[in-house]
Formats: sequence, structure tokens, C-alpha cells
Amino acid sequence: MPDSSIFLADMPDMESQNSTVYRGEEIKVLANEAFKARKYAQAIDLYTQAIELNSQNAVYWANRAFAHTKLEEYGSAIQDASKAIEIDPKYSKGYYRRGAAFLAMGKFKEALKDFQQVKKLCPNDPDAAKKLKECEKAVMKLKFEEAIATPESERRSVADAIDFRSIDVEQQYSGARIEGDNVTLDFVKNMLDDFKNQKCLHKRYAFQIVLQTRDMLRALPSLVDINIPDGKRFTVCGDVHGQFYDLLNIFELNGLPSEENPYLFNGDFVDRGSFSVEVILTLFAFKCMCPSAMYLSRGNHESKSMNKIYGFEGEVRSKLNETFVELFAEVFCCLPLAHVINDKVFVVHGGLFSVDGVKLSDIRAIDRFCEPPEEGLMCELLWSDPQPFPGRGPSKRGVGLSFGADVTKKFLQENNLDLVVRSHEVKDEGYEIEHDGKLITVFSAPNYCDQMGNKGAFIRFEAPELKPNIVTFSAVPHPDVKPMAYANNFLRMFS
Repeated sequence: MPDSSIFLADMPDMESQNSTVYRGEEIKVLANEAFKARKYAQAIDLYTQAIELNSQNAVYWANRAFAHTKLEEYGSAIQDASKAIEIDPKYSKGYYRRGAAFLAMGKFKEALKDFQQVKKLCPNDPDAAKKLKECEKAVMKLKFEEAIATPESERRSVADAIDFRSIDVEQQYSGARIEGDNVTLDFVKNMLDDFKNQKCLHKRYAFQIVLQTRDMLRALPSLVDINIPDGKRFTVCGDVHGQFYDLLNIFELNGLPSEENPYLFNGDFVDRGSFSVEVILTLFAFKCMCPSAMYLSRGNHESKSMNKIYGFEGEVRSKLNETFVELFAEVFCCLPLAHVINDKVFVVHGGLFSVDGVKLSDIRAIDRFCEPPEEGLMCELLWSDPQPFPGRGPSKRGVGLSFGADVTKKFLQENNLDLVVRSHEVKDEGYEIEHDGKLITVFSAPNYCDQMGNKGAFIRFEAPELKPNIVTFSAVPHPDVKPMAYANNFLRMFS
């Protein structure tokens, strides 16, 4: 017979273990409820608590991966899904979640391997078969595009081959018209009215706006200095992401761009929202109308790889034509990477760097006329995010890095600056102040993707104090066109 004293001694441990497991399941239920309510950050916190109670439960890791995906934290999603697979190599949702995250990063070949595994584990699941088939198509298309791509050294500028003046405007065209070479405020207002009513701008005028903007952007340095006279104000907006009707609301609240009311839009003008063509033509038209009324920074979504996946490329094909796809890609490579306002406020889409000692002169020296690389200063400017603890860490996105308050403080001190303003992240209130008040995130796409429930925000600065005055606003109605309507077919299956 077993020793009863040993048996009794083990019972409290077993009860404790059972209690821990039970508590983990209770927290998972709360996390699932938060996820359904689209409170993804809260869901991540709760799944983390469940993992701390029972780290060998693959479901907790896979569920947290899904929540990370919803917040576009694809690097973290891949890590969590990989942990779920390590715990249970036969858990199909682990492969599914990781495949979806790889897909969102444009890593189709890695995604294909995971969906092949899902199909192997669930041979009779029609959904798994459908997604595998779509992934195979995406990889085949990618291979074909790589095979026919012109080498970089042989590529010619598509802009140089376009003569917009030779394009006839049909008599029946009743939309906004540019008379001569100059974009006027009257034209812009007429164009905005047409866009509000879902009418397209004639290709002649669209070409004229984009080509004139290209000429202006090409002449700018990679880091642009902005000087605001005393008593004058300046407005910084974050991501707009194709939410045209919310962009109009910003102008309603804060006035149209002009020499007296200048704006900086801090990247991610396009993708996700399904009115990206209207947004980009609006911003470019104001730039043409008055260059000092509109400043534009490059975001990580002003790139071919993002536009191919998240909708802008498909939308441009649908509303304009294939030539514009190439033209926008070329013009996006001309966008400056950062701005400095009155030698005090550093404005950049993503964030700071993996090394100390980066000077403003180093940013000015970047050759930006290319697609964003996967590492280095240019990549980090577009992709990095702040973190709440000191030092540096891996990026939750899988690109760039995370940086702490000490990194921000040192960068500001070394460059005699007061504040970093950046965008790149959805915030519930449209903004967040971090790093001891030295860093502000501003995001200007309210109810992002029609599902996040967040507010939008913009920041007004008035010289000489340049104290940030943050204005928040809610989403406004838009026509019944869903976000991601023009996105990669395969990606829409997961959104």
C-alpha cells in the first residue's frame, strides 16, 4: 500500500495546481470577452495573466497572438504563435495565427508553410483548404513578379514618360478642372466636393497634381526644417489611412491648409481605409496650391510592399490606372523622412534608433530615394515604437525596434531638442504622452478600420513657446464602402 502520509502531503499542492488552472481559465474567459469587445490591449493583458498562471496552455498563447495581430503587432504575434506550436505541435490554430501574422507582414512564403501545416492537421476543413489555395496563389504571383521585375539599375522614371498636357479632357467631364499650370484654392474646393460625392478626378488633373508634387518633394532634404514665426500656429496630424471623410472633418475643425494655417501630415496617408486615392490627391493638391501650407512625412505605408497588401495599389488601379501605381510608388520615395519645427520639435512617423549618437546631420545625409530597407536609420525612422521601460528591445511589429525614455532623453539632449512627436500607433484617445512628457504619439484616424472605437487627434503648436495643444475628435459617417475593400484578397480573409 502507498504511504498515506506522503499522499496527504501531496494533496495541498494538487489543490493549488487545480486552483491555478481554474483561475487561468476564468481569466481566459474575461480576455475573450475583451477581445470580442475589440479591447485588444486589455485582452493582451488578460491573456498574459492567464499565461503567468499556466504557461503550458497553447490556447492562451495562440489567443494572445490573435490579439497582437489585431493591433498590428505582428512580431509579437509570431513569437506567441510559435510558443503555442512548441507546446503543442498538433495545435492547428498556432500555425493558423502565425501564418496570418506572416501574411500581414508580406512574408507569403513563410505563411504558406504554416497553412500547409494547417491543411495537414485539418485535412477535411474547407476553410483551411481555401486559405491554403489563396496563399499558394499569392506565392506564385510573387515569384512571377520577381521573375519579370526590371533590375534596379535599368529602371527608368515613369514620371519622365508622362505628358499630362497631351491628355484630352472629354466634353462630358463635369468635375473639377485646373486652368493652366496652377492649382488654386477654388479648384481644390471643387475637387473636395466631387470627392465627397464619390466622383473621380480626371486623370489629366490627377497626373498634374502628382507630378508637380513630385518635383517639389524631390528638391527637399531628407530632414526638413520648418520655421514658425512668433504668434503663428502650426498643426501636426498623424496617420489618416485613407479615411477621407475624417480628413475633411479635421479641416472643418481646424481650417483648410493655407500659408497662415500650415499642416504637417506625419505619414501613413494611404492603405486600410478605402478612400486613400482621395486622401493622397487632397494632400498633394494643397501642397501644389501652397507648398508652405502642407508638409508631408513618409510613413511605413508609403511603400510598395505595404500598398500591395493593404489596399492602396488595388484602389489606384480601380479609380485611376496601372501607370499611377508606379507613379505613386516613385513619388513616395521622394517624401522627406522627418521634420524639425523651430529647432525644438522633432517630428517623425515611427521613432528613434538602435544606436546612440544619431545626429540630425545623419538623418539629413540619408539617401531616401528608395523603398524602405529592413534595417538601418531609415527603417527605424519609419517603423520603431516607444516602450514603457528603459533601454531598447525587439519590435512588437517584427521590424524596427522599441526604445525607452532614456533613449528619447539622450537623443533630445544630443541634438538640443525639446520634444519628439511621432505617429504610427492607434491610441484610444487619439494621442498618448510618454517618456516623461518628452514624446507624444498622435494618430488622426478615428474608429480606425471602422472597428477600433478610438478617437483621432491633432496637435497645434504656437510659436514661440511651441506648447502642444492637443485636439481630439470622433469619427464621422462615410459612404458604405468597407475598409480594406481594395486589399489583397487573401488578407481580407483574415481581417
